[in-house]
Amino acid sequence: MLFTLLSGVLVGVLMGVTGAGGGILSVPALVYGLGWSLPQAAPVALVATCLGSAVGAVEGLRRRLVRYRAALLIALASLPFSGLGVRAAQHLPTSVLSACFAVVLLIVAMRLLRQQSADTAELPRLAGAAHINPDTGRFEWNARTACVFGLIGGVAGFMSGLLGVGGGFVVVPLLRRFSDASMHVVVATSLLIVALVSLGSLGNALANGAVLPAVITPWFAASVAAGMLVGRRIAHRLAAHHVQRGFAALLLIVAASLLLRL
Repeated sequence: MLFTLLSGVLVGVLMGVTGAGGGILSVPALVYGLGWSLPQAAPVALVATCLGSAVGAVEGLRRRLVRYRAALLIALASLPFSGLGVRAAQHLPTSVLSACFAVVLLIVAMRLLRQQSADTAELPRLAGAAHINPDTGRFEWNARTACVFGLIGGVAGFMSGLLGVGGGFVVVPLLRRFSDASMHVVVATSLLIVALVSLGSLGNALANGAVLPAVITPWFAASVAAGMLVGRRIAHRLAAHHVQRGFAALLLIVAASLLLRL
């Protein structure tokens, strides 16, 4: 139990400091710490990711950075695709799921390192996608905007259901690429999206037979939420480029370990 609490706090702190989704951290923590398989760890990771992201989203709501209509649409669009991801995970061998998870970690790590080498967190924007009205600070809604957010929700939902992650590693870069929202708005909105997508994916997982350990689940989720609060408090004191490099190195190590276990 002590390891569960400590690993949960560490995951939460890293979420708060880096802005990363809890799933890509929670799943390896449970797999290595408790010796679980990825399908066993995924639903518990979804609970922790949902709670931790919700705690982080509250701050964005208070600062009026969250675009809640976009978050709700993306979350609703994710529901049917998260169900597909859950069912796909049930039919795939554990080794294949572990390999997929390792690839996801490698992609996120390489993206962080590429941002560092380019000295920018920007991705090329696509003109004519989803626009923020400069007068209101909100998205201008039309059919194209709705389609963009629906596609983002579909991708995030499938990955969430398949791997037990909240989809933040998908939502953040796609919102940056297909909208002109600021990074602060994207991160704050992404936290609410991740909380909602994780909740929907958890519901799909439970409906398809997933089991949540009665003792470990609440303690791990609560420790992640506590760690998130600590991480948000110390985030501004740390150099962003050092945090990104360290986090990328951690992801590379975990990805290599998963691949070596196959």
